[in-house]
Amino acid sequence: MKVMFSRAAKAVTLVALVTGVAACGLPRSGPNKSEIYKGSVLKEGDAFIVTVNPRVTKATAVMPALGFSSAFQKAGIVGSDTISAGDTLGLTIFENVRDDPLLGNTGQRVSALEEVQVDGQGFIFVPYAGRIKAAGQTPEGLRQAITRKLDTQTPDPQITVQRLAGDGSAVSVQGAVGATGVYPIERPTRTLSAMIAKAGGVAIEPESALIRVTRGGQTGQVWLQDLYSNPALDIALRPGDKIVVERDRRAFVALGATGAQNRVPFETQTLSAIEAIAIVGGLNTGLADPTGVFVFRNEAAPIANAVLGRNDLQGDQRMVYVLDLTEPTGMFEARDFSIRDGDTVYVTEAPYVQWRKALSAITGTVGAADSLATAGTGG
Repeated sequence: MKVMFSRAAKAVTLVALVTGVAACGLPRSGPNKSEIYKGSVLKEGDAFIVTVNPRVTKATAVMPALGFSSAFQKAGIVGSDTISAGDTLGLTIFENVRDDPLLGNTGQRVSALEEVQVDGQGFIFVPYAGRIKAAGQTPEGLRQAITRKLDTQTPDPQITVQRLAGDGSAVSVQGAVGATGVYPIERPTRTLSAMIAKAGGVAIEPESALIRVTRGGQTGQVWLQDLYSNPALDIALRPGDKIVVERDRRAFVALGATGAQNRVPFETQTLSAIEAIAIVGGLNTGLADPTGVFVFRNEAAPIANAVLGRNDLQGDQRMVYVLDLTEPTGMFEARDFSIRDGDTVYVTEAPYVQWRKALSAITGTVGAADSLATAGTGG
C-alpha cells in the first residue's frame, strides 16, 4: 500500500512540476491559441477574431486595382510616318542638271543630306530651301514642301525623305528588361507589348512581373500576364512614355511552427493560405497545431464591416482570421482564403509540445542533480 501511495505521490508531483515549469516561460515560437484569443475585443484585446468560412472568404477577396485609364486605352495608334521634333531625317536630292548642280559639285547629280535633325521648334534646314516646318508632317508632305522650295532654283528636283530612328517619337524602357534604353516608336513598336519585346523582353518570372507606364501626370499599371491575355490592355504608345518593368513587391510574413520563418514575396498574382503555408515548407510536423493557423491583418473598415455584419466600424481594424485544417472543410477554406500584402501567417505549437519541453527540462535537471550528487560522494 505504501509503495502504491508513493508512486501516486510521485506522479502528482511530476505533473505539478511539469505544469509549473511550462508556466515559467519555456522557449517557444510565439503565443499559443488561448493567448491569441485573449486579444479578442470580447476579452482583453482590440482585435476581431473571425473563423474563416465561405462568406468571410468572399468578403475579404480583394485584389489590387490595376489597369489603364480610359485616356490610355482610347489613345489611337501613332502614325509611324509622322515626324516629330527631335527626329532625325535622311534627305536625298536628285537634280536634272549635270554641269552646274545647285547642291553638289560638277557632275554630281545626287546629293545626300544624312541625319538632318528636327529642332525643338519642329524645323529643319535645307540648303537653298531654308528653314522648313517638318514636325507634324509625313515624309511625303515634307518631300512636297522641299520640292516646292527648290523647284524655282533647279529644274524638276527629285527628292526622297526618310524618317530615321530619332528621339522625337521615342519612349524609355527601364527595369527588368533585356536591354534598357530609349527606343523610337516605329511601325513594329507602336504598342506596349511590342516595345517590351523590342527591349529584349522581361528578365524576371512572368508571373510576378508588373508593367508601369507613365504619360505626363498619369500612371497605369498592369500584370504582364494580363497584358498578354487581354488585347485591350496593349495600349498604343505616345512620345515621351516611360515604361518600367518591375517585380511584384507584395510579401507576407510566416511565423510559428512552419517549415521556415521568413518574409516571403508573392510568386503569383493571387496567393491562398494553403499556398502560403506550402511556400514556407508546410507545417512543422513535430511542432504545429493544425487547428491553430492564424492570419493577422489590418483590414479596411468597409471589408471589416462586411466580414462582421456591421456598419459602424471606421478606420482600419485589427483582424485575426482562424483556419482549422482538421475540420471537414478546413483544407478547402484554406485553399480559398486569399493572403494579401502585409499579412502575417502564424501557426501555433501543439499543446503537448510545451509539456514535452517542460518534461525534458525537468528530467534533464534531475539527471544533472543526480550526476552532481554521485560525483560529490565519490561513487
